[in-house]
Amino acid sequence: MAQLTFREAIARGIAQEMRRDESVVLLGEDVGAAGGVFKGTVGLLEEFGGVRVRDTPISEQAILGAAMGAAMTGLRPIAEIMFADFFAVCWDIVVNEIAKSRYMTNGQLTFPLVIRSGNGGGLRFGAQHSQSVENWAMMVPGLKVVVPSNALDVIGLMAASIRDDDPVIFLEEKALYSSKMEVPDGEIVDELGLAKVLRRGGDATLIALGNMVPKALVAAKNLGDAGIDCTVIDVRSLVPLDTATVLREVIATGRMFTVEENPRLCGWGAELSSIVSEEAFYDLDGAIVRITTPHIPLPAADALEDLAIPSVERIVSTVTKSMNT
Repeated sequence: MAQLTFREAIARGIAQEMRRDESVVLLGEDVGAAGGVFKGTVGLLEEFGGVRVRDTPISEQAILGAAMGAAMTGLRPIAEIMFADFFAVCWDIVVNEIAKSRYMTNGQLTFPLVIRSGNGGGLRFGAQHSQSVENWAMMVPGLKVVVPSNALDVIGLMAASIRDDDPVIFLEEKALYSSKMEVPDGEIVDELGLAKVLRRGGDATLIALGNMVPKALVAAKNLGDAGIDCTVIDVRSLVPLDTATVLREVIATGRMFTVEENPRLCGWGAELSSIVSEEAFYDLDGAIVRITTPHIPLPAADALEDLAIPSVERIVSTVTKSMNT
């Protein structure tokens, strides 16, 4: 066992797969000599060399164009888009080329491609460098979307993403890069499309993703101390989506709360709310409640950003108020 930060787990997960498979390559801005702007690729250039770890120009279109071509011709590239906000610069390649070309060639081409990116707010980077874009990616047919919340899941889900024959958007929560946990030694491989139940309670189900997971766990403990016992689910994978686990746990408690960093309009929680309403309406004991960031550009001012992003206090107060009405 070793104590690893979230950012160290990224490098370990990539290195594990690069050692296993020589077709795995890494490219992006500053991923080589600098070890990544968020220090998520430290040591990879030294171990695997400049052929397999390539620094690129500041051009998201060039990065993903090269990665797409590499995937089409037999490699398994990992491409970094430094900030998830910058998907807007290269979204045509992602949505109209990478996501659709396997379908449009009737499977003659596969796209074993991972696009990893720093996602979310909480670090005072302002509206153009703090967006949570998981709902952008989730709505595009042909993409798989993964958002880990801890170092262990980073390694296992990175391995599963690299080994997958479809393109995967792998979103790394910037606010979690410095978080730590004990991680076992040896190879770690997870499975896409499986949520994790991190805590079980009988009164309500909290469903969270990414940076909202640790907040939901703290909120659940505080709620438990106040007599409201909560289940906490880490969604982990938006596409494929583990609806079976969500439905089972919501049916068990009868109450459902989503905790989302993305803006409220068209967030992933809206889709889950729709599914639960259709499949388990008569098992609900109250209205589904979504705890989200407002539909606004995220402020850079610390007090305003903290107010916008769901906090432990807001989760506790929202659940308490809903359960008591």
